[in-house]
Amino acid sequence: MTSTLLPQPAPLGSPSSSVPQVDSAARLTLHPLPNHRSVVDGAWWPRSSDAAAELPGLIAAADRLLDRVTLRIGVHGDAWQNIPPRVPARGRQVRIGWFRYTDPRVITLSFASGDPVVLLVIPPGTPAGAAEATLRLSAQDIAGLALDGILDRVNEGRTATSTGERSAPV
Repeated sequence: MTSTLLPQPAPLGSPSSSVPQVDSAARLTLHPLPNHRSVVDGAWWPRSSDAAAELPGLIAAADRLLDRVTLRIGVHGDAWQNIPPRVPARGRQVRIGWFRYTDPRVITLSFASGDPVVLLVIPPGTPAGAAEATLRLSAQDIAGLALDGILDRVNEGRTATSTGERSAPV
């Protein structure tokens, strides 16, 4: 299975909200409050690895859920196909930067103000049960867990369920 930072944090949701924000059409979840100890702020499950086809939907969903305007997206250059330099979005062009030094399992959304949002990218071919478990876990309080730890917890839950054992709540 298989994302970067700015000044003045802006909340990902209202402070009274403790329910993860979900856009099921875009297959995106976001933790409702920023946590600087978490390695990701949510997860995204694209339908393909074609950046030109997938990023417009992500931008629209993130803008709506965060009530912010996405200005730039950072992706790993080897993890995506057909990476355009810009993507049209609601009256503007969102710049797309690709890098080889970032983790290929993440994507970063940057805004005019506030911290960027880092999303765990669930590979398009991931089975629905595993992808949905990862979406749910990524929107929870996962402070202190590295990407591998998040993925291990999802895999542990799937293994325990498939062997009939009860898994601890995540």
